[in-house]
Parts: sequence; C-alpha cells; structure tokens
Amino acid sequence: MPQLHDLGGPPTSVETEQSAGPGRLHHTEATLLIAGRPVQGESVVEIPAPSDPRQIVGRCHIASPEQALAAVEAARQSAAQWARTSAASRAEILARAAEALKRDAPRLSELLSWEQGKPPAEARVELEGARGILEWHAGQAAALDPVVLDDRRGRQIRRRVPMGVVAVMVPWNYPVLLAQLMVAPALLAGNAVVLKLPESSPLALRASLSPLAELLPPGVLNILAGDAAIGELLTTHPSVRKVAFTGSTATGRKVMAAASGTLKSVSLELGGNDPAVVLPGRTIDAELIDELVRGTLTNAGQICYAPKRIYVPADRHAEFCRAFADGCADMVVGPPSDGSATLGPLNNARQLAVVTGLLDDALAGGGSAVPLGRLSEHCSPDGYWFQPRLVTGLGNGARLVQEEQFGPLVPVVAYSSVDEAVEMANDTEYGLAASVWSDDEAEAFDVAARLEAGTVFVNVHRVGASAVDMPFGGFKQSGIGRGHAVEGIHEYTELQVIAQREDMRKR
Repeated sequence: MPQLHDLGGPPTSVETEQSAGPGRLHHTEATLLIAGRPVQGESVVEIPAPSDPRQIVGRCHIASPEQALAAVEAARQSAAQWARTSAASRAEILARAAEALKRDAPRLSELLSWEQGKPPAEARVELEGARGILEWHAGQAAALDPVVLDDRRGRQIRRRVPMGVVAVMVPWNYPVLLAQLMVAPALLAGNAVVLKLPESSPLALRASLSPLAELLPPGVLNILAGDAAIGELLTTHPSVRKVAFTGSTATGRKVMAAASGTLKSVSLELGGNDPAVVLPGRTIDAELIDELVRGTLTNAGQICYAPKRIYVPADRHAEFCRAFADGCADMVVGPPSDGSATLGPLNNARQLAVVTGLLDDALAGGGSAVPLGRLSEHCSPDGYWFQPRLVTGLGNGARLVQEEQFGPLVPVVAYSSVDEAVEMANDTEYGLAASVWSDDEAEAFDVAARLEAGTVFVNVHRVGASAVDMPFGGFKQSGIGRGHAVEGIHEYTELQVIAQREDMRKR
C-alpha cells in the first residue's frame, strides 16, 4: 500500500493563472488532491480550447495507479471521523463552500467557457446552478435524522448510515454542476469522496473544489485525473463502497460490471434519447419554438436530458419545421471571445465525429437537413465546429432517431395519431426524460403518464427544468437510482434498523 507522504512530487498550487481577461485564455495548472495535499501527477496533459485546439487553456496532472490507491486509502482513513461529525456541521461546510463558489464564479465561469466550449452566459448559469446545489444540500441535514417508531411490539430506530468511501466520476458536458449533484449529497451523508475529473474539461471543476476541500478534514475529498484505468481501479477497489457515475450508457455498463465484483452500490445517471411530443392541439407559436430551440440546442445539444427528437402531427409537420428554422435565424455559433455567439463548439474531436457520422447516415438514409443559424466569422478552422441542423424525412428506426446524438442535430418525426406518437417515443432503450406539449394541460398530463421516462415535463424541457429538489433518474438503460432531492441524499447511505422486540421477550 503506498504511503500518504510519498505521492509523486512536492505539493504544488492548485492553479496558476497568467493574464486572463475577457476574451483571453486562462493558463491553469490543475493538480491532484490526496489527503488534503495538492500533488503533482506522474504525467501532465494539456487541455485545449474546443474553439481552437491550438490554444491551450491549461494543464492537468494525471494520477498513477499508486496515487489512485493512495487517494482511496486517504478517504478510508478519514471516513470514520467524518461520519461521526454531525450532519449539521457537515451542512455548514457546504454552505460556506457555496459562498466561496459565489465569490469565485466570475473567474471560474470564464475558465469553464474556454475549456468546455459553452458560451460565457451558459457557463455562468452552470456555476450558479452548482452554488444552488450546495446551498440546497446545506439546508437538508434533517433528511438524515433517525426515525423512531414505538408500538406494541417495542421500539424500532431507522438510521441513515454513511457508506464509507464513495467514488465520483464526472462527465465533461456540465462538470462543475454535475459534480456537485454527486459530491454534495455524498459529503452531507457523511461519506469520504474520491473524485475523478473529466478528461477534456477538468480545470474549472478542480478549481471550484479547492475552497470546499480546504474546509474539510484532510482525506475527506480527494481528486484524481486519469484515463479509464484509473476509473477501473476505483470501481474495483474493495474499500470503495459506492460508485456514482454520470456519463454514457456504454461506459455505465462497464462501471456496473466492474463494481459487481465487490457488490458495490452504484448510482448511474446515463444517456438519454429524450422525446418531445407536440400534441395536435398545441399552438405552434413563438413560446413553443423558443422553448424547444433552447431545449435542444443549449450547450450545442450536449445535455443528457435535452430533447433529442421531436414528434409533431403529420398535418403540422411542415408548419413546425418552418417555425423552428425561423426561430434559429439569429443563432450564431462561435468562440467565447465572440460576444454575438449564442452557441459554442462541440467539446472534443470524438464527439464531433459522432455527430458528423449521424448526420451522414441520416442523409444517406433519405433524410434532409436544414442548416440553422450561422457560423461566426471568428471560428477557427481547427475548432470542433458543427452548424446545427434540423433533420426531416426519417423513420423512427433511423440511427439519428434511435441513438443519443449529444449534439446540435434535431430530428423532427411526423405521427398520425397520439397513440402512434407514444409508441414511437417509447420505442428506445433509453428512458431518462421526455416532454409533452399541449394547450390542454390535462391532456398533456394524461399523455405524460404513458411515457417511459424517469422525468416527463409538461410544456417545458430545458436546462433548469429538473430542479435540485426534484428526484431525477432514468428508466430502462438510462440509469440506476435517483439523484436530486432527499431521495438523492439517501442514495449515499445505508438504511440500518435497530429493533427492540418487547413482544418477543419471555414473560
């Protein structure tokens, strides 16, 4: 077992920045964090800007297997003491971390925009959301109170007990916000955490966690970066009792398989192929179009529960498509330095290849694509740019309709009856979210109850619709367990029953 004092180099600062003003790149150094100490990794990778990969936003230290083992050991050693800390004290630390995140948000949002690719306004929304998650959890200490039941049989105490060491694995699309949806409940519940940064957007997340880590006892929050081998080490390590993973369904299957060897608890928030069903009586107006444009194209479509396919009545298909294209007329795809840009690039070359491949397949299969908005003149030729498209002429079995595109491709599929729309919407291995759009809310709720998804929205379906106090998770292959709300906090606990059976005592 590696010793905690021998972690691969002297401590370094979490980040160092060079002149980073509006429109300028940050130069950030993200270290590991093990047992309360910033630590250099065995190697360092550069983090390019998706808008121009020739520009380097910062560098991230990569953990060795020995350092990953040391991080787990540090978490194990700190877990018991942290579990004995009162829930109220743990909540107070989250509240103070929220204050620090509010203070640092302007700097972090700019860094996030450059490394992830989203426009600065969207990065600010993500930081505000992460702060809100911390604040909400800071008010939920009572969710961990024991329940005492006294009846004729005796006394029963139901306790929520920390699991111990929790491994948290974060995706690259909303790294700061999605990390806090796992870290905040895990810490509030009394667990120690080993967090694995996303490979292509680790910098803002690492910086955002520094104030929280400084408030915690050493070892309660450890931070690693690395490839799939580091993830596998965490999911198979016997001291890790829970794995919280947000990412693709394909990777989620691997996480679950690896965790099964030691029967770990898993929370998996996985992919979605989320339908938006526009009912026949819904007025096709500016409100509907604005909501669906924002829902499908925010963060260039790289949102797990965003609408991925839109179903409209066959006799209104052309009307809807014209209105949707018109609603995108002022959209500009460009870099963070372009103040007119409303969309950014895709985050990485691999995702650009996925989206491009799905468009090529749709066109080869007889589909038609209408470009939406325009590319900024400031787009670097090397950036991961993709002009949004509205795609029509596809059947429900087309790859673009069946798979999660995770990009700005919007297939619009015609239906002849509401029953057919429901059948097509449910014809998928996914079941994360869905939405129903109608002027008649009673009708919308009736149809919503027929859809196979963990969350079904009515007349809304965009970032922010799933609030932190609303349980969230998927049906089918979109995940296991629930995040958000009190249910999400309880996912990071074991339920223990202490029972006294007076009725079974010998008289």
